[in-house]
Amino acid sequence: MRVLLNGRNGKVGSVLGPGLEAARHQLVDSLGDAEAMVDFTTPSAVTGNVRAAIEAGVPCVVGTTGWDAEEFHDASVPVFYAPNFAIGAVLMMRFAAEAARHLERAEIVELHHPAKLDAPSGTAKLTAERMGGEIPIHSVRLPGLNAHQQVILGGAGQTLTIRHDASSREAYTPGVLLALERLSTLPPGLTIGLDALL
Repeated sequence: MRVLLNGRNGKVGSVLGPGLEAARHQLVDSLGDAEAMVDFTTPSAVTGNVRAAIEAGVPCVVGTTGWDAEEFHDASVPVFYAPNFAIGAVLMMRFAAEAARHLERAEIVELHHPAKLDAPSGTAKLTAERMGGEIPIHSVRLPGLNAHQQVILGGAGQTLTIRHDASSREAYTPGVLLALERLSTLPPGLTIGLDALL
C-alpha cells in the first residue's frame, strides 16, 4: 500500500517508517500518490492533515492524541483513530473495563516522557470511558519514562493492578499495520480504538 506518513521524522514516525517499509508498504510524499494517510504529528497539525486527506479521498489512520476526533464522525472516507496502537495497551483497557464491573472503585495513573503534549493521555481518557466514566486520572511527566499506565482497582480487603509498559515506540508498529490491513473494511466516518479491529 502507498502510505503518506505525517510525522515521519518524529519520535513515533522515525520508528514506524522503517516498520511500514519492512511490511512492504511504500512511503510516498503526497496525498495525490497515497492510498492511505498515517498521522503521528501534533494536536495542532492533525486536524488539518485529516481534512486534507478526506478532501483527497484518502482514508486515514491517526495515532496523534490531544485533538477532537469527533469532528470527523461523518467523514466521507474511513478515519481510524486510536489513542494507543500497542496491542498490550488495548488488552489492558479491556481487562480494566471487565474488572471495573466487579470492584467498587478505581483510579488510573499514566506516566509519560516530559515531551508528551497532552495530559491526561488519550489512552487514560479512553480507559476511563470504557470503565464507565468518572475514574480519577493522575498524570506523571518525568525524564526516563516512555509510555506507561496502570489501573488500580479496589474492593473490600483487596486491590487489583493492571499495568502496561511500552519501553519502545516499536510497540506501536503492529497496531498500525493491523489498522492499515483493515482500513478498507471500515465504513466511512470515524472508528475509535484498536479494540474495534481485534
